[in-house]
Amino acid sequence: MSPKAQTKRPKAGSTVQRARAAMSREAKAAQAELKKGVSHLEKSIAEAQRGLRKAEKKIEADAKARIRELRKDARAQLNDLEAKRREAAKTLKKLSAAAGESWREIKQSADSMLKDARATATSVAERFRRTFQS
Repeated sequence: MSPKAQTKRPKAGSTVQRARAAMSREAKAAQAELKKGVSHLEKSIAEAQRGLRKAEKKIEADAKARIRELRKDARAQLNDLEAKRREAAKTLKKLSAAAGESWREIKQSADSMLKDARATATSVAERFRRTFQS
């Protein structure tokens, strides 16, 4: 060995450790406060995301229920229209057998029934249009 004795120097820590050691108490307290604020912000974001997911699920469930209700209503109204069509066909058959050559009366009666059926179909269609537009 050389005449000079080698002395071991303590290894310097990482840059962060050195910077932390050099910080004042106030700086350390401010940094801790900032970390705490960031943590609270992360928790708030997570809570907001949970709330959004919950709201999405509720909206989807409400929409599905509304769709089921609309389908049920549509089936009922279509059944009513089909019943009116059957009634009109039956009445036309009876009138044509009873009237013989009196086609003008038959046509007027059929026109009246068709007008009623068209009005019902138009109101049903308009109701659905309004429902889907809102």
